Amino acid sequence: MVDTKGSDSVRASGPGQDYMPFHPSPAKPAFVPPAGAVDAHCHVFGPAARFPFAPERKYTPVDAPAETLFDLRDHLGFARNVIVQATCHGTDNAAMLDAIAKSGGRARGVAVLDETVTDAELERLHAAGIRGVRFNFLKRLVGDAPRDRYVKVAERIARLGWHIVIYFESEELEELSPFIRALPGTIVIDHMGRPDVTAGLGSEGFARVRALMDDPRFWIKVSCPERLTAAGPMYDDVVPFARALVEANPDRVLWGTDWPHPNMRSHMPDDGMLVDMIPRIAPTPELQRKLLLENPMRLYWPEEVL
Repeated sequence: MVDTKGSDSVRASGPGQDYMPFHPSPAKPAFVPPAGAVDAHCHVFGPAARFPFAPERKYTPVDAPAETLFDLRDHLGFARNVIVQATCHGTDNAAMLDAIAKSGGRARGVAVLDETVTDAELERLHAAGIRGVRFNFLKRLVGDAPRDRYVKVAERIARLGWHIVIYFESEELEELSPFIRALPGTIVIDHMGRPDVTAGLGSEGFARVRALMDDPRFWIKVSCPERLTAAGPMYDDVVPFARALVEANPDRVLWGTDWPHPNMRSHMPDDGMLVDMIPRIAPTPELQRKLLLENPMRLYWPEEVL
């Protein structure tokens, strides 16, 4: 059994790198994604010498620059990336914006913003490829989530048509749900809502996540089995949760690697193996196209879909 409970925990070891480096040589997956497929949740970190990490960060990642991400994208058989701002860079989105600029139009982003952001800055971010903001509710990463700030940011971005990405633990959802439901626009749930897979598909926490998905404004990412598993690779205990979400919500599911897997303590996943899980959670070509191509394109590149 793999201990994943500390996979996002804070390590009090000072400013140096404090989690495992990403996999040095991921396997070439046997599964071939549909042409144009999108890795809809990944990160870039640093390089710290050029893009310093936030002083208030709760962890210090390894450098994971754009060039390495794009090499991985090609190796795994994907065409595009959605880069999500993580807490270690705070509200300084410069590393992500640099990566998007280097992508040749093949990357879009989800930012972290302060409510004081100007309209001019929002316009600049939109032109640079940002299409959403992320609100983190994990206490070990952000303490008490600044809900007043989140509401103000949500109001500011509404006119741009951006969506909101929310990251929470399913066990906290009973208390969070009224606040989350009150947010405007499209809302994307990170990492399946982090259900307790040991509690089974019928658990109260997972039922609350599925109840959110009854609202057509909500989307969900069926990502990060390595964070949720109790059994470890091949993540058999996570597959039923992801498959249930894909089959129940085929037009509102997304998939991503979460590379470079920040804050993993138990083990570092092989990204090629993560790709080879896709047919187990989306078993038909139609579901695979929706998950990897049609849905992320509608959300992040709608102008190309039209």
